[in-house]
Amino acid sequence: MNFVDSELLVSVSRGFGVGINDEQLENFRLYAELLCVWNEKINLTAITSPEGIALLHFADSLTLLSCGSFKEGASLIDVGTGAGFPSVPLCIMRPDMKFTMMDSLNKRLVFLEQVKDRLGLNFEIVHGRAEELGKKPEYREQFDFATARAVAQLNVLSEYCLPFVKPGGSFLAMKGPSGRDETESAEKAIGLLGGKLSEIKEFSLGENTRQVVMIDKISPTPERYPRQSGKIKKVPL
Repeated sequence: MNFVDSELLVSVSRGFGVGINDEQLENFRLYAELLCVWNEKINLTAITSPEGIALLHFADSLTLLSCGSFKEGASLIDVGTGAGFPSVPLCIMRPDMKFTMMDSLNKRLVFLEQVKDRLGLNFEIVHGRAEELGKKPEYREQFDFATARAVAQLNVLSEYCLPFVKPGGSFLAMKGPSGRDETESAEKAIGLLGGKLSEIKEFSLGENTRQVVMIDKISPTPERYPRQSGKIKKVPL
């Protein structure tokens, strides 16, 4: 059974400058199969068609490779990774990088352990909440990049993610068509947290529009951030 439209994935990714070789494509096929099989046991995704997985999970994740300079050995934390998007596709393409996948729901991380073993990938899996881990010295301002996809509005998301990014690094927020509008209302929050808007890149994935909001970390995040989760959501910056 074909779980991913490989030709669609290759052609769309090539359109934004990402080439996929046969070995990488086989890993994407295996990842798609694991995703669909496990999705019958736990809720990982509502998108299960071969075309949807190719476009809206895999190609969508790979748009980040067109955003920023990922040097060899660069570190990236995926906040609220869920079923591993965008970090597993990125790890398939860039095994030289150091990936940390964080989620508060343990059963998703059990799935990611299976993905890690079956695909032979090397990444760290962390169980926890962003507002708690962002205060811990082993995670706070330790990463070249942080990213998150479909987690929260950008003003809220920035408080979850920017504390993980070291000064000189970047936060890459994956958004739909609302990214530009969210950025305007998040300008104050981004500044308070030590960030500065760099660029917004837009991608077309079939009939879907994706925007990646690129935020540079220009100064350390003040110690009082991130706040407790209830306050972050009820009283956004």
